[in-house]
Amino acid sequence: MPTCLIDPTPDAIAVSTVAEDAYAAWLAAQDAAARDWLAMAGFKGKGGQAALIPGSGGRPRAVYVIGGHEGRGGPWAWCGLGAGLPDGAYRIEAELDANQAHDAALGFALARYRYDRYRSPSAEDGTRDGPRLAWPEGCDRDAVKAAYGATKLVRDLINTPASDLGPAELAVAIKELAGASGAQFREVVGVDLIREDFPAVYAVGRGAEDARAPRLVDFTWGRDDAPRVTLVGKGVTFDSGGLDIKPASAMKLMKKDMGGAAHALGVASMVMAANLDVRLRVIVAAVENSVSGSAMRPLDVVATRKGVSVEIGHTDAEGRVILSDALALASEDQPDVIIDFATLTGAARVALGTDLPALFCNDDALAAALLAAGARTADPLWRMPLWKGYKPQIKSSVADIKNDTDSPYGGAITAALFLEEFVTPGTAWAHIDLMAWNTASQPGRPEGGEAMTLRAVFAMLAERFA
Repeated sequence: MPTCLIDPTPDAIAVSTVAEDAYAAWLAAQDAAARDWLAMAGFKGKGGQAALIPGSGGRPRAVYVIGGHEGRGGPWAWCGLGAGLPDGAYRIEAELDANQAHDAALGFALARYRYDRYRSPSAEDGTRDGPRLAWPEGCDRDAVKAAYGATKLVRDLINTPASDLGPAELAVAIKELAGASGAQFREVVGVDLIREDFPAVYAVGRGAEDARAPRLVDFTWGRDDAPRVTLVGKGVTFDSGGLDIKPASAMKLMKKDMGGAAHALGVASMVMAANLDVRLRVIVAAVENSVSGSAMRPLDVVATRKGVSVEIGHTDAEGRVILSDALALASEDQPDVIIDFATLTGAARVALGTDLPALFCNDDALAAALLAAGARTADPLWRMPLWKGYKPQIKSSVADIKNDTDSPYGGAITAALFLEEFVTPGTAWAHIDLMAWNTASQPGRPEGGEAMTLRAVFAMLAERFA
């Protein structure tokens, strides 16, 4: 947890908070000196802006404008406070309810996130504390710490270059998280994937086996007779596209192709920190999709754990192939809910853009709960259809199904239909297809790896299994 959140202190500068649409009325109620000061400073009262203004006895006070437009609610509405004030200790003057207090503290902390593993220390390092905020009254500090820690975990993993985060290193990160909570950890590596019936994971990862062996990582936490929640993550630590190689422009961000695995870990960390009464299971298929003499080829037929044969129409549609084994394993102990996370398709980004993850779900009640939780936490998803009319497109003439289609349309839907083949009918399942990356910096959301749907999924689980 960053040191920017502090215990209340008597010398903290008071911050007045005002909604953007109420700023004009607030300004009119201030004294002439304050109005003149803000005018000279060019302060426009836009959402996310903060300013110091003279107070009584020469002591400054601050004002922070909370924006209300779409995409800037929840903690994001408060990120400007952490980014827009000079060094010093601050306290929010207004009375906040528990949710507002949580969002204020989390947003302030997220505004201070930096990924600096590879940066040389600057002359300023260690010489300034930056702005610090007194914990708002009524704030659940543990919940804020868990949400910030989960977000940081996801961002840090995604931001790490593939040179330092291959399948083995991802497995180490998973093992550390599992060990810290006393979870039972298991890992199947290399040719043992064949022996233990994970042939699809091995088929995708064998192209990099000599340097970066593929693996299936599996851990469980919680009492055995609690409701069963299983999280599945796509862990492609780098995706060249395989023999159907990507162009350089499309390959550039492929260190983030393990973003689904990172999200499964982030949600798991929040579940364990909150000690939810569930039997949690996390399954990650971790591979590198490389070009080599042993890489899978177009029109190869791959076996899967479920016994469904898959024709490889395109080697760059590898994420759904490794998830086939992971989802089959996830279904075997009949969990109450399975949620998988994957940076799966460009088609989902074409449909919804980079900020809005696509939700596919075979259970209307689960989908409604996830959407409602996303709205409450300002962590949105958008439901897309598992349209059975497109299912013939993934039928193969030589195998049971194929991993791509001959159509340029509906690619996110056909990918989800492919995954559904490996979920036991009757099991509540949600598939989240997300970008896991900020393409440009915004307050609290720097360019780079991003956690999406963490708070929504955790809020749904907390409500459902409280």
